[in-house]
Amino acid sequence: MAKLPGNSQLLDAAGRPLRSLLAINRLDDLEKEVLYASLVPLRLRGLLGLAADGLHTTAGERLTTIIAPAGLALLRIEVRARPDDADTTFFLELADTQYHQMELSFCIICDPAAPRYDVDVDESGRRNWFASRGRNLPEELRAMEDGLFPNQTRRGLRLFAEFFPLLERFTDALGMEMIVAEPLSYDNAIRYEKYGFDYLRGTRLMLEIDREFQPGGRYHARMDGSTPFRMPGMERTVRGRSWAIHDGVLDEPWDEVQIYKVIGVDAGIDTFPGRERGVR
Repeated sequence: MAKLPGNSQLLDAAGRPLRSLLAINRLDDLEKEVLYASLVPLRLRGLLGLAADGLHTTAGERLTTIIAPAGLALLRIEVRARPDDADTTFFLELADTQYHQMELSFCIICDPAAPRYDVDVDESGRRNWFASRGRNLPEELRAMEDGLFPNQTRRGLRLFAEFFPLLERFTDALGMEMIVAEPLSYDNAIRYEKYGFDYLRGTRLMLEIDREFQPGGRYHARMDGSTPFRMPGMERTVRGRSWAIHDGVLDEPWDEVQIYKVIGVDAGIDTFPGRERGVR
């Protein structure tokens, strides 16, 4: 049963309750695409000239690909600015969990008109899977100097604030009570705190990071200019800390941080209360 004000249980065309992605994926393509297209933010639709269905332009070009195979409990939505674009403007991946929760696996929203930085490949041009298989230091430096965060290939559109309420209402309409995720970087974790998430795993690490980036802390001492990603003062911003962590400043790898959001509840977590605000 839906809990958010004004929300209601999601139903199929025959009036039967839908309680999971697995259930939606059993529907015919047209019906499930209509349901899933509701997750595409309205401002993105306007930017790309998408029609009311959220799938095609008014000229009939298909910009939205929905991958939701019958028999599988997962969803991928890819929206491109042009049908033949290699990069997506909006990329979303969700999955059911075994505990009847919604897993937010990925959400990437990029400005298709912004410069591209090849941080997603190593210096030989091979995919590096979020720098886990090698970094592209020249491109990372260019991206950082342009104000991007680690792993960003293009500047964002600042649309997550519009997208997340759509996801929360969609999850609620399935009768699920929780969204779970694993932030891929420090800045992702801080950003999710803003939207009401708490930590299943990682509270100790996040508090330690904040403590040790303070003057006198061991991470603060490592902001010594030894690399462009560890310049003094960078520890005062989320972006600066995130690049330093991406550069390996921690004693342990950034890994296995798990977060959750109870539908309709703001956990009120802030593990970097002293950050310089208004600075990317």
